[in-house]
Amino acid sequence: MNRITELFGIRYPIISGGMVWCSGWRLASAVSNNGGLGLLGAGSMHPETLEEHIRKMHQVTDKPWGINVPLLYPEMDRIIEIILREKVKIVFTSAGSPKKWTPLLQKNGIKVVHVVSSTAFARKCEEAGCDAVVAEGFEAGGHNGREETTTLTLIPQVRRAISLPLIAAGGIASGRGMLAAMALGAEGVQVGTRFALSEESSAHEQFKQKCITLDEGDTILSLKKLSPTRLIKNEFYRQVEQAENAGASAEEMAQLLGRGRAKRGIFEGELDEGELEIGQAASMIRTVEPAGQIIAQMIAEYNTAIEGLTEIRF
Repeated sequence: MNRITELFGIRYPIISGGMVWCSGWRLASAVSNNGGLGLLGAGSMHPETLEEHIRKMHQVTDKPWGINVPLLYPEMDRIIEIILREKVKIVFTSAGSPKKWTPLLQKNGIKVVHVVSSTAFARKCEEAGCDAVVAEGFEAGGHNGREETTTLTLIPQVRRAISLPLIAAGGIASGRGMLAAMALGAEGVQVGTRFALSEESSAHEQFKQKCITLDEGDTILSLKKLSPTRLIKNEFYRQVEQAENAGASAEEMAQLLGRGRAKRGIFEGELDEGELEIGQAASMIRTVEPAGQIIAQMIAEYNTAIEGLTEIRF
């Protein structure tokens, strides 16, 4: 037991990222039912869809679970109303200031965790009264911090800056990665890419199969004039690269991105023109496995790695 397992009432300090187009009720419940904390990804759901997934979660698991909510979501009032009405107990927030909603959520008995990419934002979480912090390095897939700070550098600095329970994210896809994060000062890990490529992930099968063939360097942080996003190098990325090299404005980049491109890529399997978001850890993954098996493997590898380290003395 540690502060993260006690805070959420879970067996293992492993949280599945609330990833757009990947984190529906099947993945979230599978992670929770196997000892971790599953999160629904509200960022890709209309309020009515989120409500359906919440009600399904109530039906398929009696274990703790939560929701990831990007605070820049255009219908936040409706999302908060649904969360309160459906008695969600854990909310991870991201992409905005935690100050606005944290007091209301906590007043209703909800644990609030905020995702940050810098020490400065981690301090703001403590000031806002958050229950815990996720510090995410830029190895992660999807939207990233502008600082481009790696997990290896970020975690010990955030640990030194705040007293809150700390969850590490970005590039963690194995038990050894989990142990490394703990050694740096984290008390839990948020795993995105590996669960995005699980059997229960709602990502398209063609997207999953593409991701498990990736090698080092096949993803890159892009769209920096809009919101830095880690993408697979496909035809859409090459269009982005060409536009960025030509000095395209933020407005021109937004026009190129258009609407629904991440859905086309991740959820619908359009591998050329879709926006394919995945983390650097994809290059370590070669099979699509059930979420429960992923958790079991991570824990077994974590324990084996600890035993191996006890033999190392200087």
